Amino acid sequence: MVAEFERPADLTFNRGLIADPDGFARDANAASWLFLCGEEFAAMDGGMSYASVQAAVGESANIVSDPPQALDMDLARRHVAALDRLPRPTLVTCRTGPRSSALVYLYAGLRAGAAPDEVLARAEADAAPFSSSDELKAWVVKGLDELS
Repeated sequence: MVAEFERPADLTFNRGLIADPDGFARDANAASWLFLCGEEFAAMDGGMSYASVQAAVGESANIVSDPPQALDMDLARRHVAALDRLPRPTLVTCRTGPRSSALVYLYAGLRAGAAPDEVLARAEADAAPFSSSDELKAWVVKGLDELS
């Protein structure tokens, strides 16, 4: 049985590379975007720059969170603060989706006061990209425990 916790519809994460930032933002009717990649991602095959994010939405934030950057509670606090500031609907993206989906479920779980097992069960049921990563699941659980 899946718990009552639901991921909010006004936060969207990516499930793979984003070929068309403008189209991705338009399809989600996004007012804002939290981009988790550094500028080196723009130079990679299939990569995207923060400038393309800024061109696609009215408001954005860039908190570099891609490897080798370790996800820790300081980074989680910065993510949560950015999401609290950004208008909805909001896109949250990383390179291919695992880190951005982990952040969306962490944030939603914090705001809903949900238990870690509820959040992880919902993520599994939704096939969220982070749900196959023990490291990212542990980060979500730790964030729910420490930041609530």
